[in-house]
Amino acid sequence: MTELARLKFYATQPHPCSYLPEEQATTLFLDPSQPMDVLVYAELSEMGFRRSGDHLYRPHCQQCTACIPARIPAARFTPNRQQRRILKRNEDIVVRCVRPAFTEEYYALYVRYIEQRHADGDMYPPSRDQFSTFLIRDLPFSRFYEFRLQGRLVAIAVTDVLPNGLSAVYTFYDPTEERRSLGRFAILWQIGEAERLGLEAVYLGYWIKNCRKMNYKTQYRPIELFVNQRWTLLT
Repeated sequence: MTELARLKFYATQPHPCSYLPEEQATTLFLDPSQPMDVLVYAELSEMGFRRSGDHLYRPHCQQCTACIPARIPAARFTPNRQQRRILKRNEDIVVRCVRPAFTEEYYALYVRYIEQRHADGDMYPPSRDQFSTFLIRDLPFSRFYEFRLQGRLVAIAVTDVLPNGLSAVYTFYDPTEERRSLGRFAILWQIGEAERLGLEAVYLGYWIKNCRKMNYKTQYRPIELFVNQRWTLLT
């Protein structure tokens, strides 16, 4: 085990919360001078940390505990009826694993996704620099999973492959393919991929009960939530 006690962390000043507008947020970051080591990352993921670009972070708010880390135990997951329909509906999609890179094809899909699905969020308007800084990092464990329909790119799941699981960093997809539920399909596919690789879990980020964009995660059962410094299974 890594001696986590030797690591340095820094907390931001309170700032407006991206998920709950009435709240002020504080974020705890691993010292950015610390090399992005996969073992450190894996251990911190067990404590609710996430990756954004070159940074490992977790919420550190004094008055709010709404952001709860969530993960799916891959071997124990059983899709419900709706999820089985989504899997069947997307059987014609081919998935390919590639190293993160900037291409005009990727960026065009990202722009369409942000402009049509997240125009009210802090990632709007999209830019090339934002896309690159957020998603394209030269890290040995980072992957782009391309989802293609008859050769046409319809989604990308940005995923980190860790010793203890897959960390679902971000997914963007063609907003015109609403019938396919590509966001949910990408999660289901990653759960299956984690099981295929013999990995324990898929880390989904934070479940936030009162945020519509973040409360969908408990639709995947069983799920584990990190509460009171331990993972608790919900079936």
